[in-house]
Amino acid sequence: MLKVTLSDRPEFLAGDHTRLREIFHPAKHQLKLGYSLAHGTLAPGQRSKRHVLVSSEVYYFIAGRGRFTVDGEVVSVEAGATLYVPPGATQSLENTGDSRIEFLCLVDPAWKVEDETIVE
Repeated sequence: MLKVTLSDRPEFLAGDHTRLREIFHPAKHQLKLGYSLAHGTLAPGQRSKRHVLVSSEVYYFIAGRGRFTVDGEVVSVEAGATLYVPPGATQSLENTGDSRIEFLCLVDPAWKVEDETIVE
């Protein structure tokens, strides 16, 4: 068993300009997982850069509200929403609220820097 707390994980600015903390990553935490799990935030009025991943992603929104764009299709997101992004899709997240967006992101297979392309 492995227990972590969010405050144990260092925060960093991701290539898409969201702030992330990796909760579990098989390459970094010696776990038998095929996926990675991260906690992310995006400040009010901000938008992540458009990017593409080789992997699929599942986002679960904990707080805030905004718009998520996947291959030109725009959906509203808010606390409690879950969103699937297929591999190879162009995506971005915009915070349209007055508080930060907070989310969990599961990437399968696990995220690797070489599998992500920033397209703007």
